[in-house]
Amino acid sequence: MRIGTSKNSSHVDRACVERLGIPLMVLMENAALKVIKHLNTDKYSSYVLICGAGNNGGDGLAAARHLYVLGKKVEVFMVLNNSGNMSECCNANYNILKNMGVAITNITDDECIHKLKDSLLKAEVTVDGIFGTGLNREVEGIFKKTIETINEYSKYTVSIDIPSGMNGDSGKILNYCVKANKTLCFEFYKRGFLDYKSREFTGHISVESIGIPENILNEFHNNEFMLERSYLIDNLKPRSKYGHKGDYGRTLIIAGSEGFSGAAYLATEAAVRSGSGLVTLCTSSRLQDILSCKLSEAMTSSYENKEKLLELIKPCNALAIGPGLGKNETTLELLELVIEKAQCPIIIDADGLNVLSENLSLLKKAKNTIIVTPHPGEMSRLTGLSVADISSSRVDIARKFALEHKIIVLLKGYETVITDGHTVYINPTGNSAMASGGMGDCLTGIISSFVAQGLSPLVAAACGAYIHGYAGDKLSRDKYCVNASDVIEEIPYVLKEIVCGK
Repeated sequence: MRIGTSKNSSHVDRACVERLGIPLMVLMENAALKVIKHLNTDKYSSYVLICGAGNNGGDGLAAARHLYVLGKKVEVFMVLNNSGNMSECCNANYNILKNMGVAITNITDDECIHKLKDSLLKAEVTVDGIFGTGLNREVEGIFKKTIETINEYSKYTVSIDIPSGMNGDSGKILNYCVKANKTLCFEFYKRGFLDYKSREFTGHISVESIGIPENILNEFHNNEFMLERSYLIDNLKPRSKYGHKGDYGRTLIIAGSEGFSGAAYLATEAAVRSGSGLVTLCTSSRLQDILSCKLSEAMTSSYENKEKLLELIKPCNALAIGPGLGKNETTLELLELVIEKAQCPIIIDADGLNVLSENLSLLKKAKNTIIVTPHPGEMSRLTGLSVADISSSRVDIARKFALEHKIIVLLKGYETVITDGHTVYINPTGNSAMASGGMGDCLTGIISSFVAQGLSPLVAAACGAYIHGYAGDKLSRDKYCVNASDVIEEIPYVLKEIVCGK
């Protein structure tokens, strides 16, 4: 699912009109039909549509026409600026409704607001088509009063393209905003919806196609995507009937120190359960015997034995470092050794990131792709930016850092960001039931395993984040809280469901 900005949308519309010769009225008609699809016309019979003067309002007016033809009770309100001017297509749909005998009330004063209130109280569904994605000014005056009235008296609100009063690119609320139960947008999932606070206003989000060709959408797109199940189906393939453990890669995990054996165990077990052919944990010699007893299907070694460590690094297909190592000189030495010697992709997490934050120049020595998997606090240490700054601009900061250092960044959190600086994936799976220690270690193991099995680092990071969160989503249906061990047990079943359709 593509993520887009208001600029993307306007460029696409212009290309359709000027290059393909598709009249804007045709696109508007297609949009209106998709609006009708989401208005539950089998169940509801009375609708209020509140429209602005732009093309968003035109979509609403066209939808009103279809509702009227279906025999529904339809009341239409217009909110116009001081000039009273409408876009060409909006004006055309306005005149069509007038010619059909549909009454349209222009909201100009408090008396009109009272009429709107009465209509909202009687109607079953409200359709918001006041402002589109390009709004960048504060909502004031009669627009503010209209939105306040919708929020107070509407029983169920559907916003067209974006809740009126929200900036489509940043998600910023421009003084007042419609609180929708559902938002229906076209072709692009709006960039502003990635802001955590936007969910209070969007409700459930659906994205519909309105007949724009793929080549036009691809041309005017910033390579930002919301991950979908189909992406995993395309990239995670069923195992060959004749496959053996040598076909599914060697994963090396360097993790664990006294007091932090759990992190090493979780990362290693997650790699095993995600399907890597051979998994080895390299840990502190003081933990090796303990972890060997727990890890029935993984081999163990000690990272104090540098000669043995180098032997393990040489043939591995993926290497993860950091969970439970501690922020100390030993961890820094291990990270330096790994980056200088490993020929395979490297996943750096936890304390690996903490020592890396003070030694970013090490990234230049890498022989292969590096994936970093920070949470916002670790990203703050890596970039020198505050957690608040990172939270307010996650995609741009992650993208810039990845591009600058030629690495892949997986920035954890609700709607995890995965990017190599050129392409961005947003992961929609996972929830707060998973907010517990060890989840990051589990994710590191999954990604490492997918890399070892032959997925490209970016695809492995994206698929790993999706699988990790999806397992948590399934478990949270029956559990108040979900821990990392629960997720690890669920991984093979989730993979079977998605990859094999069972």
